Amino acid sequence: MSDAALAAAKPDDSPPLYIWIGFIAMVVGQFMAILDIQIVASAIGSIQAGVSASRDEISWVQTAYLIAEVIGIPLSGFLGRALGTRLLFCISALAFSVSSLLCAFSWDIGSLIVFRALQGFSGAAMIPTVMATLYLVFPQRLQPMTGAMMGMVITLAPSLGPTIGGIVAETLGWRALFWVNVVPGVLITIIIWNTMGSLGKPQFDLLKRIDLVGLLGLAMFLGAAEYTLEEGPANEWFASSEVTMWALVSLAGAVLFFWRAFKAETPIVDLKPFSSPTFAIGAGLGFILGLGLFTSVFLTPLFLGSVRGYSALQIGHTMFVQGAVRFLTAPIIGQIGRKMSDTRPLGMIGFLLVGLSCWVQAHLTAEAGFWELAWPQVLRALGLMMTFNSVMQPALQSLPPQLVHSGAGLFNTFRNLGGAFGIAALATVQAHSYALHRQELYSAVNPNNSHVAGMIAGMQSYLEQAGAADPERQALMRYAALLDREALVMTFNDQFLLLAVVISLSAFAMLLLRPRPKMGMGAGGPPPKLDEAAMAH
Repeated sequence: MSDAALAAAKPDDSPPLYIWIGFIAMVVGQFMAILDIQIVASAIGSIQAGVSASRDEISWVQTAYLIAEVIGIPLSGFLGRALGTRLLFCISALAFSVSSLLCAFSWDIGSLIVFRALQGFSGAAMIPTVMATLYLVFPQRLQPMTGAMMGMVITLAPSLGPTIGGIVAETLGWRALFWVNVVPGVLITIIIWNTMGSLGKPQFDLLKRIDLVGLLGLAMFLGAAEYTLEEGPANEWFASSEVTMWALVSLAGAVLFFWRAFKAETPIVDLKPFSSPTFAIGAGLGFILGLGLFTSVFLTPLFLGSVRGYSALQIGHTMFVQGAVRFLTAPIIGQIGRKMSDTRPLGMIGFLLVGLSCWVQAHLTAEAGFWELAWPQVLRALGLMMTFNSVMQPALQSLPPQLVHSGAGLFNTFRNLGGAFGIAALATVQAHSYALHRQELYSAVNPNNSHVAGMIAGMQSYLEQAGAADPERQALMRYAALLDREALVMTFNDQFLLLAVVISLSAFAMLLLRPRPKMGMGAGGPPPKLDEAAMAH
């Protein structure tokens, strides 16, 4: 476990067993941080009742987490250099466990929101730190396989979230959603502290030169942007003075952040990775990846809940298909990527499969259930697994070792912002599309039409036999509810069709990526030895 022992390893040799153990522990920590968003979202109703919160108040349980996380992720590059990889990840995992414990002990909505913000910020560093470690520890021949394992975790967590959240909340109560993080988080901290000792030597002097003005700009820029995207659709965007104010705060923060990023001696976020065209294109494709991943996880449960009336547990069972496919195919896709010197065709096929899955879901009916949604989920799971590695690997391999930490943070920031932007855009489309389809359906209904009259008469007869009060009025209301449901189905189909077009067209952007170098990373040299990687931090 000494630096000398690690440095003795040849660049193309597999790392020692304890490094594998430490890396797997890091991946589990990453899984916990991503999963936590979805398991809480699936049980938000139980949490609302438990802390006696209003609908507006309970939305902040998720918003606070997401705002804190989106600020923390790009900070991971600076913190990785200042604290070192091992210390940063251990602090992050332990703080995530403590904040989860505090969430479980929350006594009202205010305390829960504060603790959720702490949880989001503390868990943020785990996500990009794992990605950076992969490219600094493993030789290139192992990166496709380890990358596939990490990609499986990143894409698997959102799919399993509704299932796990539904089961835990219904059987153990909402506080257990936070209890489940405590013991694994502590174990992960212990394992990483004892296995990753030679990865990442701290440069504590950087903390004395932290750019507080740049940090303020970053918090204003990304925090206010996340809030604007979260709240904009429900408040008709800039028709709301509050949303407008936060959008202006984000704009002011962006100006302040970029000014300091280019002028500060030690910027809070190093933007040098964007000097690599391959990384810049990869980050843009990461934005589309986030859009495809998070919007599908957002829309499908929403369809099942609002159209089919499924419970959280039923939604989880339906969504489990994606998780199962990703788990089963990750090793296969990793082996395929390992044998390909140019993974761009694999990425193109992946984007097209995700687009095809959205196109299939753009033809749903109000009766669509498990089997109608199974095949689109299989296609989407395969596509996302193929695409993730094909985008991430050339992007990060184009960077020198000292920029990998910053690049990983920026890549993940773009992925998260892609998800936030996609969900906000689709929520806006949903509001306008639903109103349009509803108006079209109502205006097209002719009460004198024999089919319409027959349906209403049949409903009225059934209600009369059931002894309902005012059966004629109730029959008309039920028919109107059918029209509303059809308008909602047509709206979901519009959203999936829009996603299909955007994601399919993005496949051709894969051609702009440079194939990964045959040896090493960055300037074309061999991958760094572990002690060199540590010094790079």
